[in-house]
Amino acid sequence: MSLQPASAPAQSGSLLVRAPADRRRHKRVALTLLGRFMRANKQEFPCKLHDVSAGGAAIMAPVEVEEGERIVAYFDQLGGLEGTVTRLFEGGFAIQLIATQHKREKLVAQLTWLINRNELTGEDERKHERISPGNTESMMKLDEGIVIPVRVLDVSISGASIGTEARPPIGQDILLGKLRAVVVRHHTKGIGVRFRDIQNPAALRNHFD
Repeated sequence: MSLQPASAPAQSGSLLVRAPADRRRHKRVALTLLGRFMRANKQEFPCKLHDVSAGGAAIMAPVEVEEGERIVAYFDQLGGLEGTVTRLFEGGFAIQLIATQHKREKLVAQLTWLINRNELTGEDERKHERISPGNTESMMKLDEGIVIPVRVLDVSISGASIGTEARPPIGQDILLGKLRAVVVRHHTKGIGVRFRDIQNPAALRNHFD
């Protein structure tokens, strides 16, 4: 599914107004995620993501911030977003993201997966964009500090199937190489895991080549 711009509401107070250049370059999607943000003075507050693109985001917050202020926000399943406040509106603010090209590409991959995930369930979600890695050998580290060799049967930007005799409980956090993941199922050859952060496709291929 391709990213489609969210339709802009009539009221000006509920959504940021971006510069035409930003609107041309980046497609904005409506996405509601809960998170926290830190102001320039290191104070932290809860917040809610309203919409986001590779260039910026609109964030609902219980406190006022200042234009030009540097903000760092964190949202589950999306990770950290850093940016500068470009506009204030009723109930929140908009930021222009400070990110490398690699970070922007990863963000687009994350957004695409999050949108597609809403339309996928069960087996369809597990098979989303799976590839066979060039290098199947890896290491799995459990919470107890135990490290065991495993085989990566297949992998996608959202997770992997791992060949192993170990059966960590569903819901347990692990490290697959350097990638943080959580166990989501057991199967006859091992386990299935979901990555804590959506991976950049090119970086993922390099990781397992």
